[in-house]
Formats: sequence, structure tokens, C-alpha cells
Amino acid sequence: MSMLARGVRGIALALLLATGTVGPAAAKKTPAIAEDVDEMKPGQFRWQPELAPEGPVEIVISLGAQRAYVYRSGTLIGVSTISSGRPGYETPVGRFGILQKKKMHRSNRYESAPMPYMQRLNWFGVALHGGHVPGHPASHGCIRLPPQFAQKLYGVTSLGSFVWVDDREVHSAGKALELARANASTPLGPGRE
Repeated sequence: MSMLARGVRGIALALLLATGTVGPAAAKKTPAIAEDVDEMKPGQFRWQPELAPEGPVEIVISLGAQRAYVYRSGTLIGVSTISSGRPGYETPVGRFGILQKKKMHRSNRYESAPMPYMQRLNWFGVALHGGHVPGHPASHGCIRLPPQFAQKLYGVTSLGSFVWVDDREVHSAGKALELARANASTPLGPGRE
């Protein structure tokens, strides 16, 4: 192996270790936040942004499991219970980018209902926001998050941040990230016009 190839290989390995995607440090960090995700009670979440202090944020929503997984630079930094759209008001699935952010928003459709830390996913009234999370789909199509988690998530996202909404039951942080990466080039969901 040439000296140049060894240098490139060393840089690549250092980057992987620094981002927490390989190596013993990552193995120790991920289980603490990802273990027993199925045992979380409605309204519970885990938040450890220090695991990846910088980089792009990706969010995976599992409607089937009523969970949100948040990654920064490919490292899991948050897991939360959610409440998505109830029957007749189903939350749309697909790839979205955050279109608008507002710390305190009121619904234009549903009697000015409060939507703290609103992050709009489409122009048809679907957003991530803080609210009551009863442990089952109960919203008018939005993705409700525990209020403290909604605030924390709001602080790390930016306009255009990637959100993948899937109707399958995803019970693994690794599987959620795999879905996000596999669908990163999927056309954007409805309501982007």
C-alpha cells in the first residue's frame, strides 16, 4: 500500500471515528439512547445532542411504532414517542424538508389550536409540533411531540432538514437510519408546491 493510500485510509478512519459511526466509542454511546425504545411510555423521550454536536440533522418518523428518531451526522441523538394522525386524518408518508419554523403557531384549520415549536412539512397543514402524546394516533395529521422534545428538536433543525415519514413499525435506530438513507433521493412528499 502506498503512503498516499495509507494517508487517505487513515483520514477516512479518523472521520468515521469522529462522527461516531464506527469504533468502540460509538458502540458505547448508541445503546444508552436506543435501548428499550419499545418500553418508552407515551410522552417519554431521550435526548443526547452531545453525541454529535455538529452536522446535518435527519429525522425518521415511524407511524407504525409511533416513534421519532433524530440523527445528526448519522449519529442518533434523540428518540421520542409521538402521536400522528388519527383515522380520517392520516399523516402523509414520504420524504419532506422543513418548510417553515415558528416557535408559537396557531392552527389555521382547527380552532386556533396551539402548535408550539411548529416545523411545517407541507402546505396542507401537516407539521411537527409540541402537544399531547397519548400513545396512539390522535392528531389531525400533524406529528405531535412531547413539548420539551419539540423545543429541543426545534433548536437543532433548519429549513430544509430531512424528514422521512414511514408507515411501518420501526423499532430499531439502525433500521430507521437505513430507511432515511435509502430514501434520501425519493421525490418530496405532497404539498411542496
